[in-house]
Amino acid sequence: MEFSAELEQAPGKAATGITDPEDVLAALGGGRRPAVAVTINGHTFRTTIGSMGGFAKIPVSAAVRAAAGVTAGDVLIVGLAVDAAPRDVAIPDDLTAALAGDPVAAEFFAGLSPSHKKAYVTWIEEAKKPETRAKRVGEAAARLAAKQAQR
Repeated sequence: MEFSAELEQAPGKAATGITDPEDVLAALGGGRRPAVAVTINGHTFRTTIGSMGGFAKIPVSAAVRAAAGVTAGDVLIVGLAVDAAPRDVAIPDDLTAALAGDPVAAEFFAGLSPSHKKAYVTWIEEAKKPETRAKRVGEAAARLAAKQAQR
């Protein structure tokens, strides 16, 4: 399904998004906050439709804007489809090993949403030095053992 919409910037913030028209959201049939595959300017990404100010919004990150070559204020043709594919997150070996040593942390991590898992994995993988990465793996395991969903 396609529709035309402006890439809006949140007032006073860097965040951008697209308002999903109610008729398009209803036609998708995935509920109020479906997981979707979005195509903008030939670039496809996966996200979940959110709600802001009573409107359904498709978040568009800075990385997506750069990859699609778009900026706030652009009027876009938006391709939208329900994304039924599993949202698996590749867990790095060092985090897997740390979780194997702590059943409480492992069980809590297994129950997290894909976005929370991804946040932990991204934080670990963004470390530039091996010692920083090792420290982050340890911190992640400790936070997960304390049942903290967000780092």
